[in-house]
Amino acid sequence: MTSSPSRAAELGPTIGVEEEFVLADPDTGTPWLDNATVVAAGQELGVDLQLELSRCQIETATPVCASIAQLRTQLRRMRSGAAAAAARAGAALLATAVPPVGPPPRLITDLTRYTSLVDHFGLLGEQVICGCHVHVAIPDREAGVRISNHLRPWLPALLALSANSPIAAGRDTGYASWRHVLWSRWPNAGPPPYFESAQHYDAMVAAMLDQEAILDTAMLYWDVRLSAHLPTIEIRIGDTQATLDETVLLATLVRGLVITALDPARREQQVLHVEPEVLRTAYWRAARDGVTGHAIDTASGRLVPSAHPIARLLDHVRPALERTGDYPPTREAIHQVLACGNGAARQRATFESGTTADLVRLVTCAP
Repeated sequence: MTSSPSRAAELGPTIGVEEEFVLADPDTGTPWLDNATVVAAGQELGVDLQLELSRCQIETATPVCASIAQLRTQLRRMRSGAAAAAARAGAALLATAVPPVGPPPRLITDLTRYTSLVDHFGLLGEQVICGCHVHVAIPDREAGVRISNHLRPWLPALLALSANSPIAAGRDTGYASWRHVLWSRWPNAGPPPYFESAQHYDAMVAAMLDQEAILDTAMLYWDVRLSAHLPTIEIRIGDTQATLDETVLLATLVRGLVITALDPARREQQVLHVEPEVLRTAYWRAARDGVTGHAIDTASGRLVPSAHPIARLLDHVRPALERTGDYPPTREAIHQVLACGNGAARQRATFESGTTADLVRLVTCAP
């Protein structure tokens, strides 16, 4: 995908992306439990990497970007730098949302926040899941709440499109996104509630803190959340993406949804209020089937081919993407995914026809 940087910079909100990656032994694919060494190698190479919950995970974060073209450049730089840092430390950087082999027990990074989390939540913290988090600038928190409500019906389509974790611990899980299944165990994860106002949002967060369902606002694991300190909204629905192109596609669609929700012409239109039970069922189906089976249409509640909600999503954001110059490449990228499969489909095909080593090579990022 490419885009028109001048139009995107002029007409679109700024955007940034965080990507989490699995570290693995390059020969066996087993989790590589020394993320601190990779972060140190990144510093030597001039690449800023962050520790994550598990010792076999690291995270990258782009700077704030004014256009999708800028975002692509920064994502390429961060992915390449992270892969080089991993290689320098003796590890492989895997672009998948769960380890395809392992993981062994006792994975937690030795930081106070993470050890406190495990003390409070027990074995829920003994997980390795990697996501792609898209941050988009918003005018204010009230606008952020409206955007969150607007995004809710489209989250299952984004999940299906971005699924990239069918193989875990050397087995086919039966799901396109096993990450989503693991993530759903948390009491504070999943689709955001429908909010009446920013005050309503803040009251629900305060209640979760009082109930100790979260230990701090960084543990607010809704798939859409407002930043506690920046004028941004964060969309966390996607698995870590198999390729740079797929990360760009996910980010472009997310920004298109935000632009659409901010369109004054749409402000008076009633947002589709999907019941939580319907939305969770649509999530489950998206996590199971990805782009190769069926989906639940959140508007009708009916079972439809997986491609239908994705096509509706593209139609929904088309005016926004046409304004920023991103529509033609986004349409082509979706066509490619639907025709050839997403990361989950490619992983499953490789696993069925080859070996675990073939799968590890497939998801390994090159420096």
